Amino acid sequence: MIVRNWLLVSWLLLPIFLCFSTSVAARTGHEPNVVRVPLGGNSWIMNATNNPDAISKDGPTNWSSPASIVETYVRFAKTGTVNLSINLRVPTGKSRLRVTVLGKSTEIDVQSSTFTDYPLGQWAIPKVGYVKLILQGVSKTGTTYADVTDFGISGQAVDEETAFVRNNEGNFFYWGRRGPSVHLRYPIPEGVDAEWFYNEVTVPKGNDVIGSYYMANGFGEGYFGMQVNSPTERRILFSVWSPFQTDNPSQIPADQKILLNRKGPNVITNEFGNEGSGGQSYVRYNWVAGQTYKFLIHGQPDTGEYTTYTAYQLPANETSWQLIASFKRPKTTTYLKSLYSFLENFTPETGNVSREVEFSNQWVRSKEGIWQELTQAQFTGDNTARKLYRMDFAGGLHPNQRFFLRNCGFFDDYTPLKTDLTRSPQKLAPAINLDQLP
Repeated sequence: MIVRNWLLVSWLLLPIFLCFSTSVAARTGHEPNVVRVPLGGNSWIMNATNNPDAISKDGPTNWSSPASIVETYVRFAKTGTVNLSINLRVPTGKSRLRVTVLGKSTEIDVQSSTFTDYPLGQWAIPKVGYVKLILQGVSKTGTTYADVTDFGISGQAVDEETAFVRNNEGNFFYWGRRGPSVHLRYPIPEGVDAEWFYNEVTVPKGNDVIGSYYMANGFGEGYFGMQVNSPTERRILFSVWSPFQTDNPSQIPADQKILLNRKGPNVITNEFGNEGSGGQSYVRYNWVAGQTYKFLIHGQPDTGEYTTYTAYQLPANETSWQLIASFKRPKTTTYLKSLYSFLENFTPETGNVSREVEFSNQWVRSKEGIWQELTQAQFTGDNTARKLYRMDFAGGLHPNQRFFLRNCGFFDDYTPLKTDLTRSPQKLAPAINLDQLP
């Protein structure tokens, strides 16, 4: 009798439930698989007249310029329809907003001072890859157009492989907007104690994007490469981590601090933090995209449980190697190991701009004085890439037998992480008189 009564109640309640579900769907425009795309980790403001990048963790801030366009990126792993909504409020007055996706636009009038989810309609996703959601202010009577937190997406094209920065846990809105960092890891021949590591780096023309670090010679305890720091400044940068694990250099005990041996002319040295801590050196140098620069690292165990790391750089079209710096790392007795190169963007404001770098003619020299060519590399990525929050990353081999790395810019074709790469031997061992280095 209880079962019969429950079935009767269920049948009586079913029309009410269906009516409720239909009203919710009509109000939100969404299917049950709806997910939210937060603007704080997936958006950029373009053409802003006052602040070129007014995106906080909560979304656009002080959005008042009619020239400002909010661009949000989502990568769909399948085709089909997608239903779209937007969650926002208008602090004062009334605003009219336009949303454009794949060339199709819709406009809505909004005036609620509390956050409300507004349905925007349905779009067809014709291919796998990134889609840009464009938000523009058409008119407003208040001071700002709106405070916007996220887009809602649902429908056939949405599944668990839909890629975007999903939340700010671990400060991922910051890391996600910086974009994925990518690496090439070069295995050292078995049984070789590598005392020297040589690499060549070329940034193709048009790929010298502000915020880029094209790191040529990385090793287990540090890294060495070149950067674009601003429209007017570029650097050659060499850093060595302290063996003491901290992001605050002031916490490093005296017996674990990186010690400066010597440095080259005009080289600035200091401590660094935030991504580990240690000793840093850099020289302002206006390197040029399209030219090839040579990098050389020396790593040698020293007395007293120290290893000395020394960095040299050869400018394009020059013959004299330049000393950047030489550091002593305490509590370390090793030759060079874990060799790698990487490409990273350290400025969230340019995380929507693609960039590429080429690495070529890698060699190591053993402690016995024998040069050996490195022709293999493995493509890897950082946590942003591994979590698949961003999938605009690639690495491979160009026909000129140069390895390449590419990231940011929301391109569609990506390279699976842990892809193994092999180039043809060039048999062009470095012609360096090591005894004459500064």
